[in-house]
Amino acid sequence: MRVNRIVLSSALVVVALVVQVSVLARLHLPGAVPDLLLLTVLGLALVYGHVGGALVGFGAGLLADLAPPADHAAGRYALVLCVIGYFAGLVKPENGRLKSATGPMAVVVAAALGSTLLYAGVGALVGDTAARHVGLTGLLFSAALYDLLLAPFVVPGVMWLARRSDNDPLTETGPAAKAGDISSGWLSSGTGLRIGGQRGGLGALKAKARTRSARVGRIKGVKRL
Repeated sequence: MRVNRIVLSSALVVVALVVQVSVLARLHLPGAVPDLLLLTVLGLALVYGHVGGALVGFGAGLLADLAPPADHAAGRYALVLCVIGYFAGLVKPENGRLKSATGPMAVVVAAALGSTLLYAGVGALVGDTAARHVGLTGLLFSAALYDLLLAPFVVPGVMWLARRSDNDPLTETGPAAKAGDISSGWLSSGTGLRIGGQRGGLGALKAKARTRSARVGRIKGVKRL
C-alpha cells in the first residue's frame, strides 16, 4: 500500500475505534453494538479494492483485539475484518463511481451479517459460547439495523477522504473534466481559436471578412474599368 493510504487508514481506524469504545459501546443498545470500525473498513475497501481492504481489515481487527476492554483471543476480530474487507473490495466499481446507494447498502447489510456469523463461528471453534446465550438471531438483526442506519453518515465520507488522499482522478479530472478537455481541444483544433479569447477571435474573423470583401470589390471595380 502507498504511504498516504497507510497514514489515512491508520488515522481513520484509530478514530473509529476510539469512538466505538468510548461512545457507541456505552449506549447500552439492545442486541449488538453499532460497528463503526466495520463501516470504516468497508468504505476504504470500496476505494482500495480487495487487497487493500484485506490489509486494512486485518490491521483494524488486530487493533480492536488488543485494545481494551477486549475480552476475546487476539486475532479473532482481525480474521473477521480481513475476510470482510477482502470480499467488500471485490465489489469495488470499475469506474470508481457508485450509480446508486442500493449497492453499498447491500454490502453493509451483508458485511454486518457476515461479520457477526463469522465472529460467532470462530468463537465456537475456540470454545466461546457467548453468542448462544445472547441469541444469535437478535444479534444478526440488531447488527444489520444499526450498521445500516449508521452507514450513510460514515461510508460516503470515508470513501471521499480515501479518494482525496489518493489523488484519485475522479476528484479532479473525472469524466466531466475529460469531456471538457476533449471539447476544448476539438474547438481549438477545428477553428484555431483559443477558448479564453473567443471574442478576440471572432473580431479577427470579422476583420478578415471585411478585408476580403473590400478586395473583391476592388477587383470587380478594376474589371469594370
